[in-house]
Amino acid sequence: MVRPHLPLNALRAFEAAARHLSFTRAAIELCVTQAAVSHQVKLLEQRLGVTLFRRLPRGLMITEEGLALLPTLKDSFDRMADMLERFEGGHMREVLTLGAVGTFAVGWLLPRLGGFRARHPFIDVRLSTNNNRVDIAAEGLDYAIRFGNGAWHDTEAEPLFEAPLSALCVPAIAARQRHPEDVGRETLLRSYRADEWPGWFEAAGAPAPAITGPVFDSSVLMVETALQGTGVALAPPLMFSRHLASGALEQPFPVYVSKGSYWLTRLKSRTPTPAMTAFSDWMAEMAAETRALV
Repeated sequence: MVRPHLPLNALRAFEAAARHLSFTRAAIELCVTQAAVSHQVKLLEQRLGVTLFRRLPRGLMITEEGLALLPTLKDSFDRMADMLERFEGGHMREVLTLGAVGTFAVGWLLPRLGGFRARHPFIDVRLSTNNNRVDIAAEGLDYAIRFGNGAWHDTEAEPLFEAPLSALCVPAIAARQRHPEDVGRETLLRSYRADEWPGWFEAAGAPAPAITGPVFDSSVLMVETALQGTGVALAPPLMFSRHLASGALEQPFPVYVSKGSYWLTRLKSRTPTPAMTAFSDWMAEMAAETRALV
């Protein structure tokens, strides 16, 4: 079938009727009469030589042929609508898909993201969070912000900054901490990285106790638990600066342990788009400001 001869009106009428299973509701959506929708569907059936609907007394039943046609049409119309919505005021909006570690997203990125939008109002950021396990290709991401050593297969990684871990707790628990070894008498909230608390006690020059506290796959959840007064979290103070500034959390000792850095990563095979370049440049600028403060 030659593209200029595609029966777009008939295809649109069928797609709307198939979603609603009603010529009447499809007509309301398309701002035409019910008879017009029925006529367009009949023309399409004649062109294809198949029956797309069974007309029932109380509505429509889509046939197997109709079910085969519907997904392709729905996807095509959705994609066209999405593209058209990206044009605004003589500009085409760009979409940037970003995955980020939840702790980084909540504690650092979201408070700054308004600045990126102000600078680049025609770039829409679509953000998803993860617990540092991400598949850039499978999830269709332009970038992923990860925590680690920067060594990921087939990935370009730009370093952002370190975020060392320290003991964080509510003021009532902090008040009874006189020496680092006192922390070992509290419930130790921890991540799945078993070496973090032992590393902190080593940095503090204190013997490490048996580590038996609850395990979390997110520092956000861990710190939320610490805010309930349940125990002491080992988390990056940089990512929870608002809680520390408000007094909701305290850092009883200036002892840190570093287990990696945050990185802006993309697939080596991914050619950067203008939106990606704009975001990468902005991230480099913001990260430099952060490094200058820590």
